[in-house]
Amino acid sequence: MTSKQRAYLRSLSNKLEAIFQIGKNGLNSNLIKQINDALEARELIKITVLETAPNDINSLAQLLSSSTNSVLVQIIGNKIILYRPKRKQPKIELPK
Repeated sequence: MTSKQRAYLRSLSNKLEAIFQIGKNGLNSNLIKQINDALEARELIKITVLETAPNDINSLAQLLSSSTNSVLVQIIGNKIILYRPKRKQPKIELPK
């Protein structure tokens, strides 16, 4: 992914509300499945990591990105932004 595409996704994510929170229970298979479903439906999602999370935000972001086959767009503060295009008819068209 180019820096121009990443910047475009960051600009789109400014308007988004976080739809998941990772707290003291950390990541589990159910949460990963829900995030996978949300990525398929929305393509671009924002996740909040609470202070009670067992791992640091960087390791959680890398783990989420690899387990959902998504691109880690940005970590800003306590938020993680992930992107994965839909398999059929993607909504978000990235600049070349």
